[in-house]
Amino acid sequence: MRIAVVAPGRPISKANAARVSAFMALTYPAHDIVFHPQCFLSHGHFAGTDDQRAAAFLEMANDSAFDAVWFARGGYGSNRILSRVMPELGPAARNKAYLGFSDLGFLLGALYAAGIGRPIHAAMPINLGSDDAGESIGWALAWLIDRDRRALEPHLDGRPAAAFNLAILNAMIGTQYMPDLTDHVLMIEEVSEPLYRFDRMFFTVAHATQLKGIAGIRLGAVTDVQENNPPFAETPEQIAQRWCAEMDVPYLGRAEIGHIALNRVVPFGVV
Repeated sequence: MRIAVVAPGRPISKANAARVSAFMALTYPAHDIVFHPQCFLSHGHFAGTDDQRAAAFLEMANDSAFDAVWFARGGYGSNRILSRVMPELGPAARNKAYLGFSDLGFLLGALYAAGIGRPIHAAMPINLGSDDAGESIGWALAWLIDRDRRALEPHLDGRPAAAFNLAILNAMIGTQYMPDLTDHVLMIEEVSEPLYRFDRMFFTVAHATQLKGIAGIRLGAVTDVQENNPPFAETPEQIAQRWCAEMDVPYLGRAEIGHIALNRVVPFGVV
């Protein structure tokens, strides 16, 4: 297997790429990982201009020599290239797996909506050496290369599923890139938001006509919660439960996903 790495949002360092390449060489020496030079570009907030990021993604996605595209890191930006890349994906792009989470939910969701490839919520190269000593990216690779089911979020139950950061899902609702999640178990995580914003985003989810047919919601990790002054009256789980009740869909409990040390794998659709 050959894995291409691109950065549709923010850049990574060459040191991070070297760590991941070394990890790959130790754990899966028969397989290759290739970091596109675009991963190391800098243009303000982003890993290169919108055109550069789009071109790198299309180059790797449309190259039949690669079996998967692994998104280097999160951080705002992947939505800005959707209109450039989605119409230009060719036959080779349809046969690939695409791995990432957080802001990369924009691309995963758009790919899923278009029926292109196999979108997978999973840890990213940036996680190695930050909040991951190797376990999360190890499981991401284990699922990608070996289909090792131990990598999967343990509550997957044979129904179709999808996993999103709440802010990203909130931004996708009502757009052409929002996938049809009818009969799906929706797993949601969040990071670095005060609880009033978490609650406000759940309002949109609860009243979105595009989500009326979901099978239920699981709540992943809600981390680095920003301070509310005064303190918010509910926990993240209480917020999720209340909006699920208003939405008239089952609250199914917690999910082992998010910006945490062990971010489990959730392939979109049915495993």
